[in-house]
Order: sequence, then structure tokens, then C-alpha cells
Amino acid sequence: MGRTLESKKEIREELEQLLDDAQVVMVIEYANMSVAEITKLRRTLRDSATVCKVTKNTLMKKAIAERPQWHSLESFLKGSSVFLMVKGDVSSALKAYQGYQKEAKKTALRGGVFDGRAFDAEQLKAVSELPPREVLLGQIAGLLNNVGGRLAGTINEVPSSLGRAINEVPVSVARAVKAMHEKQEQNG
Repeated sequence: MGRTLESKKEIREELEQLLDDAQVVMVIEYANMSVAEITKLRRTLRDSATVCKVTKNTLMKKAIAERPQWHSLESFLKGSSVFLMVKGDVSSALKAYQGYQKEAKKTALRGGVFDGRAFDAEQLKAVSELPPREVLLGQIAGLLNNVGGRLAGTINEVPSSLGRAINEVPVSVARAVKAMHEKQEQNG
């Protein structure tokens, strides 16, 4: 028995809400997966704040219709699709999926959409090789702190250098006067 128009509307609204909350949506091929295997995939992804949604491509097309940032997703809507809506760290979600995929060997990552742009499977795998968001933020903070320390050291050095230069002026003038006096005596 098919779904009623009302149940399709509810599913579309749920998808729209999931899309609004997601940073990235990935699409995987899931032909020949059992309910137990999909449940295991959902459990695997739960810790990475990723929702695994099995739905018809036509319902997903309707859900993305009024969301321009997800229009690129349409290129991945073919065949049996599972949608991974990533709310948290993209890298950890991809690593969790790749761990599941190595074990199950029944899925294939088609691609995904991030910030309105489509990424193929290889590009998404490159993202999974990045360190987690917290590590990247720590590295950036360390760099900024280092730059700030160097800048402070440079700024502190300016008055010291200026002070040494000013102290050197009378000594240099005295040497110049002495050299000129000695030259005049030789010439004269």
C-alpha cells in the first residue's frame, strides 16, 4: 500500500527541518542493505550528530525545491538513496561512515553538498582526512597567539632600538668632529 498524501507531506516537512539543521548532506547508495544494517549505520553515525534518513528521491527533490543551498543535491538523487544529514563535525561523520562502510561493504558514497556546492566521493574523503574542528580551532588559536607574541616583541623592540640610536648620535657626532679635527691638523 502506498503512502497517503498527508504522510508524504509529513515526511517532506521532516526532511526540510533536517536540511535546515544540517551543515552537510551526503548521499550513499544502499542497495541490498537489510533493516538491521541500516539500523547499525544509524547507531554508528549517532555519535557524530548525523541523521541517517532513508527516503524516496522524489520526496527529497520536493524538500530541496525551496532551499537553494541544497539544489546541488539533485545530481546525486538516483537509485536507492540514504541521506546522511550532518549536524556536527563533518570530518567525524565521514570517518564514522567510512568505518561502517569498511565493515559492511554494501554502501557507496555518491557525494554530498556543503555550502551550496556539490562534492564527489573523493572530495568528501579528502575532507575526512582533516583533523576534527576542535583541533583546527586550537591550531588557529595557537597561530594567532604566536603572531600576537611576535608582534608584541617587535613593537617592544622599536622603542629600545630608537633609544639605542638616540644614545649613539652624540657618540657618532663626537667621532665625526674628532675625525674632521684630525684631518684639518694633517692638512694644516
